Amino acid sequence: MGWITVNIGLACLFSMLCCGKGIGVNWGTQASHPLPPETVVRMLRENGVQKVKLFDADYAILKALGKTGIEVMVGIPNDMLASVGGSMKAAEKWVSKNVSEHISSNNVNIRYVAVGNEPFLQTYNGSYLKITLPALNNIQSALIKAGIGSQVKVTVPLNADVYASSNSYPSGGDFRTDIFDPMLSIVKFLNDVNSPFTVNIYPFISLYTDPNFPVEYAFFDGNASPVNDGGTLYYNMFDANLDTLTHALQKNGFGNLPIIVGEIGWPTDGDRNANIEYARRFNQGLMTHISGGKGTPLRPGPIDAYLFSLIDEDEKSFDPGNFERHWGIFYYDGQIKYPLNLGTTNSGALVPAKDVHYLEKKWCVMKPSARLDDPQVQQSVSYACGLADCTSLGYGTSCGNLDARGNISYAFNSYFQKNNQLDVACKFPNVSEITKTDPTPAVGNCKFPIMIQPYYESAGFRLRCCQKPLSLVSVLVLILVTIL
Repeated sequence: MGWITVNIGLACLFSMLCCGKGIGVNWGTQASHPLPPETVVRMLRENGVQKVKLFDADYAILKALGKTGIEVMVGIPNDMLASVGGSMKAAEKWVSKNVSEHISSNNVNIRYVAVGNEPFLQTYNGSYLKITLPALNNIQSALIKAGIGSQVKVTVPLNADVYASSNSYPSGGDFRTDIFDPMLSIVKFLNDVNSPFTVNIYPFISLYTDPNFPVEYAFFDGNASPVNDGGTLYYNMFDANLDTLTHALQKNGFGNLPIIVGEIGWPTDGDRNANIEYARRFNQGLMTHISGGKGTPLRPGPIDAYLFSLIDEDEKSFDPGNFERHWGIFYYDGQIKYPLNLGTTNSGALVPAKDVHYLEKKWCVMKPSARLDDPQVQQSVSYACGLADCTSLGYGTSCGNLDARGNISYAFNSYFQKNNQLDVACKFPNVSEITKTDPTPAVGNCKFPIMIQPYYESAGFRLRCCQKPLSLVSVLVLILVTIL
C-alpha cells in the first residue's frame, strides 16, 4: 500500500474551480514565443474560464485581464521572497505596483496573492523555510495598509509532499516532521487572516516516479479497486491525497481551513504515460468529478481547483522530466490538443486561440545526401536540442517512432523555428537544408511545428515582427560548429 503515501510534490502546475464558482486555469509564460496577452484573454473568455492563476504579476497580462471580471491570483516568485519578507517597504511597493494599481486604474479582479510557489520543495534544501512566513505577513500587512485586505487574500501554493501519511492511508496524514514547525506556523497564520491553504496535487507524478503505482487509481473512472481507510472508501488518488491534507489540518486544530487545489492536470508528451489519451481521460474525469459538487469523503461539497495548465511552455526546465513542457490543454499556439468539456459553454467544446500569426511554411531538415555517420551530425543535434526543444523525442513520446533521420530533422527544425526561421539557424555544416515540404509524418501525433510570430511589448508600445535575431553567443557558436 506504499503507493498511497502522498510524497508526490515536485512540479508546478494547474488551476480549475467548480460549480457556481467557475473553472480556473494556470497561465504560465515560460515560452519562447508566447501568444499576445489579448489573444489569451479572449480565449479564456470564449471558453468560459472565470478564474486564472499567474506565477508573477506581468503588467501586460494584468492589463489585458482588466474589466473582464475574471478572478485573478497573482504570484510572487520565490526569488523575491527574501526581499518582500525582509522589508515592509519592499512589500508595500510590490503591492502598490502589482495589485493596487491594477485594481484602481484598470478594474482587474485580483482576489489572491500567491506568495512564492512550492517554496518547501525538498530540492530547495530549505532555502525558503525561514523567509516564507515573513513574506506572507508583510504582504498581508501591505494589503491591509492599501485598504484592500478584505478583497485580496494571501496564500502560498505548496507541493503535496509537505504532508505525508504515517500508515499509507489518508487517516494517517500529518505535516512532514522535518518542516512541521514552519508548516504549523503558516497554517496558523492563514487561519488567523482568513486565507486558504493552497496545495498542488499531481497523480501523474506518482505514476511517473513509481512503476508499481496502479494506473487506474490515478483516474476518476471508478475502475480502480477502492482503498478502504477504516470504512471510508477511496476510488482515486486525488480524493485520497486531498483528504490526507484534511486529516493533517484536523489533527493540528485547523480542520475548517479552506483548501484551494492550486495545480492539477496531466501532460501530453515527454513520457510514455504523458500522452493525449491519458490527459483527456484524466482532465475530463476531473471536470466531471468536480462539477458534480460531491467533494471528497472527508470534505463533501464543491472543490476549488485550478487546472494545470492552459498552454504549453517550451522554456520550462525539464529537470523533473521531459513532460514539464507539455502540461497545456492547448498547444503553444493556442490550438486544441484533444476534446475537453469544461462545462462552461453551450457547445461543451474548447475554443482555440484566434487570429494567430505564424511564420512562413518552411522547415529545417537533414539533407537527403547527408550521411548518418557524418561526425557533424551528432554534434549538430546536441547543439540544436540544447538550445531548442527535443522533449517530444524518445521512448513513448509523440515523435518516438521517428527513424534516425526523422529525429535529426526534428532537432534541426526545433532550433530553426525557435530562432524565427533565420537562414543561419539552418546552417548545420553540410547536413541540413531548408525545405517547404512538411516533414510531419502522415500518421500519429508527431508534429514538426511552425513557430508563431514573436510578440513583444514594452513601455506601452507593441511590435509584432517576423524575425528576432539570434543572440550573439548563439551565432558565434553556430559559426564555430560550421567551421569545425
